[in-house]
Amino acid sequence: MILRVTASALEAELRQIGVHEASINIFRQRSVIEPLKLFGVRTPAANILKQEILSAGADCAVHCHTVDCKEEKTDVLLLGTRKHYYELLRKLRPMTFLGLPALAAELAAFLGQAAPVTTLADGRKLTYERLKVMGIINATPDSFFASSRAQLVEAGLSRAAAMLEDGADLLDVGGESTRPGSEAVPEAEECGRVVPLIEAIKQRFPQAIVSIDTYRAGTAQAALAAGADIINDISALEADERMAAVAAAAQAPVILMHMQGAPKTMQDNPTYRDVTTDVTAYLQGRIDYARAQGLRDDQLLVDPGIGFGKTAAHNLTLMKRLQEFTSFGLPVLLAASRKGTIGQVLGGLPPEERLEGTLATTAQAVVSGAHMVRVHDVKEHVRLVRMLEAIRA
Repeated sequence: MILRVTASALEAELRQIGVHEASINIFRQRSVIEPLKLFGVRTPAANILKQEILSAGADCAVHCHTVDCKEEKTDVLLLGTRKHYYELLRKLRPMTFLGLPALAAELAAFLGQAAPVTTLADGRKLTYERLKVMGIINATPDSFFASSRAQLVEAGLSRAAAMLEDGADLLDVGGESTRPGSEAVPEAEECGRVVPLIEAIKQRFPQAIVSIDTYRAGTAQAALAAGADIINDISALEADERMAAVAAAAQAPVILMHMQGAPKTMQDNPTYRDVTTDVTAYLQGRIDYARAQGLRDDQLLVDPGIGFGKTAAHNLTLMKRLQEFTSFGLPVLLAASRKGTIGQVLGGLPPEERLEGTLATTAQAVVSGAHMVRVHDVKEHVRLVRMLEAIRA
């Protein structure tokens, strides 16, 4: 009999065989091909990379004209295990030309990434041994899913209490709808909607972790003063140039989301050269910007922005390739709850009938190694996540 062993079962099989404990991690590093893509490598350097990775026993894909250097640069797709990549680093160490030291440093940093952690404004730390569930509370009259609206403080507080009871790890409070076609509201009105609610939540539930969903620095500052712990900025610190300074001053983490255009017009024919590459490149740029503004990696999270300036095909591709967003070494948030793509895929269902489709996207988040989901229906998603995690343990 021959048994095809899954990657998730490898460690258990090694222990069942009775291998030495010290060898388990060695076998783990040799067991899974982990394709890694390098962008814009000079062709002479790409030829060296290909030669050295082949000699290490792995493989490498490059442009067909790399060998004769008819192309100045090429993307490089390395096809190896961790063992192969550490051997490649050993081979590159003495090479001080053609930009290879920078490539080697980037590869070494990638391979050495620690498990992500988020340090909150009050110093508490979020770790991600299990996927976190963020519950949505919309202090608005017009959010696309009517059941998520809580215009009065008491209604919002009741919703918060129910979500925490159902197992929410975080609560995301927003005071302006950013659904496709939505109109902006004045900052004062947004503050008036969210600040009293955040104050009430933190007074009744002091240990609750609250995220403020805003792209305005003034609203974020007022929300943080009211007790908010995280800023969820759909503009990734672009809409308000003061936002990074507000976050840095408060030592508050920021969720950096990708959006093409603005909510009012973002669904007017969104286009990409390659949606995954374009979104990841944008997020890398915003990460670099945030770091330059004094924010640390433990204060950054990323969100590919499902539904924000993207077609259904774009959204499905991003969810299919969600694992690639973990390449940043930062926590990854998936926020697809009850969004239009789910309705389109399932034959035109309205938001009220998109729960099952949303559960499928959350299952994909678990399988892809994402760290957090933002959802309207906390109880159902907590149960799904915990069950799927138990199966995969």
